[in-house]
Amino acid sequence: MESTNTTGTYFILLGLFNHTQLHQFLFSMVLVIFVISLMGNALMIVLIYVDSRLHTPMYFLLSQLSFMDMLLVTTIIPKMAANYLMDVKSISLTGCVAQIFFFLTLGGGECFLLATMSYDRYVAICHPLRYPILMSHKLCLITTVGSWILGGVDGLMQAGAILSFPYCHSREINHFFCEAPSLVRLACADTRIFELFMYICCIVMEMIPLCLILASYSLILAAVLRMQSAAARKKAFTTCSSHLAVVGLFYGAIMFIYMRPKSFHSAGQDKILAVFYTVLTPMLNPVIYSLRNKEVLGALRRVIQRMYSVKL
Repeated sequence: MESTNTTGTYFILLGLFNHTQLHQFLFSMVLVIFVISLMGNALMIVLIYVDSRLHTPMYFLLSQLSFMDMLLVTTIIPKMAANYLMDVKSISLTGCVAQIFFFLTLGGGECFLLATMSYDRYVAICHPLRYPILMSHKLCLITTVGSWILGGVDGLMQAGAILSFPYCHSREINHFFCEAPSLVRLACADTRIFELFMYICCIVMEMIPLCLILASYSLILAAVLRMQSAAARKKAFTTCSSHLAVVGLFYGAIMFIYMRPKSFHSAGQDKILAVFYTVLTPMLNPVIYSLRNKEVLGALRRVIQRMYSVKL
């Protein structure tokens, strides 16, 4: 069997949509969601940057989450849209590996960033007087950089291994973007060791942050239930419910795809769930945080009033 291992290799992305009227409508909806996601996350970053009241560790972490979400959707959706509009389904091996690298970097980084955000909420609710020490700006910066580095190392290792495999005649990827498992199935080499390595990476990058998140919120729940003030309990629940909603949306889809046995996998289900965490979740994150957060809404009002007063 002939194989090749050059960067000139091309693959065929079968995509998510065909050219029926229904699928054209669904494609238009994905583009609208993509634009809303970019605008919503960009607005969140701008608000946090320009409003001094939001210059706290919590909002710095939130701005990093928005930045990761913006990069994630721009890694996947523009290529998918270009292929659909131009009726071209090919993608080079280099382009495929680049998508895998950025997807794993951003996905892994977001897992650890969400864990850092849960620790921030734990300190704010359980140890409010020690918050400036336990969640200093320096520690916030270190954990954020660490999230990017851990995600980048995971992405670099897996993308590098995938680039080294020879690929056979079958080049069809039944997806709308390149994922590591999809390319591994096309390799004409023994990939069992790499598949075990991918599974271990999945556990490390997903389950360790998830355990930290669950531990933080277990302690938060215990502290909230001991609060005497109903107003304090409501404020704590409101703040934490927003973060838990984001965690649930992100982890729910990813774990359902990557932690299931192979026998339970379906290409159609995987593509629909991939839309959920690559398109819908990045759009919903700023909506969840802004609609449930009085400080963000207040910052938005102040920016609008400032712009309106300048025009006058």
